[in-house]
Amino acid sequence: MKPIVSIIMGSTSDLPVMEKAAKFLNEMEIPFEVNALSAHRTPDEVESFARAAHNNGIRVIIAGAGMAAHLPGVIAAMTPVPVIGVPINASLDGMDSLLAIVQMPPGIPVATVGINGALNAGILAAQMLGVNNEEIFNKTVAYKAELKGKIVKANQDLSKIKYTFKTN
Repeated sequence: MKPIVSIIMGSTSDLPVMEKAAKFLNEMEIPFEVNALSAHRTPDEVESFARAAHNNGIRVIIAGAGMAAHLPGVIAAMTPVPVIGVPINASLDGMDSLLAIVQMPPGIPVATVGINGALNAGILAAQMLGVNNEEIFNKTVAYKAELKGKIVKANQDLSKIKYTFKTN
């Protein structure tokens, strides 16, 4: 089994956030890899990874980083593979990470999800892959239908709760 999604994080301290993407991809049966690479501490390894990603079968990269958060942009500068940036709340409530990832120069796009939004990054990666893969597309459709079902059930459960002045 060869990975088609790569989850990259600046350090293993980001794993509690980034594993949400891994769990989603695993649930969707999408092969992925997980690595720690730092734009600042291992720049040569980041460049090697980014330049080889497409030839290695990677079709989407999810890159999480906190603080200065250069990792997603550095990867995006060196690969034609779509990069989804996950800002990690490491300081300043994650705003430093968010702004560093979302404010990319023209020609170096990074799709960016919310702070600590690795689950959404996993979903977005699956949707990107689903454009050319009917099986993955159908799994994302089913996942979203399940989300809708949870809200419908929640409202049914809420309707059973009684208060003197509750009107519904």
